[in-house]
Amino acid sequence: MKKEEETVNMKVFKNIISVCLVFTTVSSFAQDKKWTLEACVNYALEHNISVKQVENTLRIDEQEIIAAKGQFLPSLSGSFGERMSIGSGFDPVTNQRINNQTTHSFNYNLGVNQTIFNGFRTLNLYKQSLLNQEIDNLELAKIKDDIALNVVNAYLNVLFNKENLETAQAQYEFSEKQLIQVKDLVDAGVQPKANIFDVEATLSRDSQQVTIAENNFNLALLTLAQLLQVDFNGFAVAIIEVDTPSESLMYKNITPILNFALEHRNEIKVAEKTIENAELNTEISKSGYYPSVSFGYGFGSVWSESRNDFIKQAFFRELDLLKGHNLNLSVNIPIFSRFQNKTAVAKSKIREDNSKLGLEKARLDLESNIQRAYTDAQAALKAFEAAKKSLTSQELAFNNSKERYDIGVMNTFELEQARIQLINAESSLINAKYDFVFKTKVLDFYMGKPLTN
Repeated sequence: MKKEEETVNMKVFKNIISVCLVFTTVSSFAQDKKWTLEACVNYALEHNISVKQVENTLRIDEQEIIAAKGQFLPSLSGSFGERMSIGSGFDPVTNQRINNQTTHSFNYNLGVNQTIFNGFRTLNLYKQSLLNQEIDNLELAKIKDDIALNVVNAYLNVLFNKENLETAQAQYEFSEKQLIQVKDLVDAGVQPKANIFDVEATLSRDSQQVTIAENNFNLALLTLAQLLQVDFNGFAVAIIEVDTPSESLMYKNITPILNFALEHRNEIKVAEKTIENAELNTEISKSGYYPSVSFGYGFGSVWSESRNDFIKQAFFRELDLLKGHNLNLSVNIPIFSRFQNKTAVAKSKIREDNSKLGLEKARLDLESNIQRAYTDAQAALKAFEAAKKSLTSQELAFNNSKERYDIGVMNTFELEQARIQLINAESSLINAKYDFVFKTKVLDFYMGKPLTN
């Protein structure tokens, strides 16, 4: 019996271990997931709150279009009611007063009304509903462009801080090796013992720089995770090697960028469509000057009964006898609207002027942004080229200093100064590289090129 219990307990234990292994594997898989640049951009575009809000606006636009279409159709309505009156009345035959008379009546009616003409107001409202949907689609595309650019910037910032961290770690490892070498030289009597303290101080500073670089890298990851609105716990990106950029990435001329952007950028299209919308509003306001024509048709009957009725018919019989049709054609001619039509048209024309100014401003802002981006990219290229030359010079200088230090011609302080200059040159190159890459990405953005390439 005891053996059987032990066997059962062993099976339960094995099952628990299996379940734990499964969860551990799943958890490890989730944490090992690496977010690529394309995945980050796609996720942001799909889950961003601003995007969802505009998508909801587009759904409202669809309903507005349906409602505008419905204005072309006739309206249909039906009614029926029962009425009871108690009190004095007059006999319809003798025309004598009757006291305490109770009268019941019932009626029903079915009506159709159709607007035939209202100064093209219905047609223009329908056009406006389509135009509003088009404008909101352009706004959505613009928001997505801005989100994609922000994600690319945040992603490149992660890569930038990752390279800085690797540089700091490499310097720390170098200092560790330097400390071992100095200890060996001190033990051999070649260098004084004070050099050990200098190298240990350098090692401590390098350790601090590694901690700072790690913190900056984690903050860059956190910024990207918050931009994507995902959990930071276990969040990691696929570290891609950003090749050393070359001058070929730089556009030789700003004119093609300006021409393309002014023709294709969504903010320009939105401003142009806003002018169309304002012009439609003016036409809608002018409809108040036109006469409106409407047609109506009705069908119904009435039944009534009181104690003094001269002739009484059965309920349905009387409804059948008294049924009838009625047709009406109505023409409404505006003569004086207390200046409402005049002021509505005047305000619409002012909005037209404002929308045209808005287009001009959008063009000027776009040109200004592109000019600034182009100038920034040119400056970033020059800074990158200078940083490359500086690093090459500092590497030669440091190697020379290291050789002189090894033969005892240079002291520890002088070697440390050369190393600091090398570290600064490496950091400047990394910063200049990513700055230039992002500035060229901004120009690609204005040229409509995919940012994830």
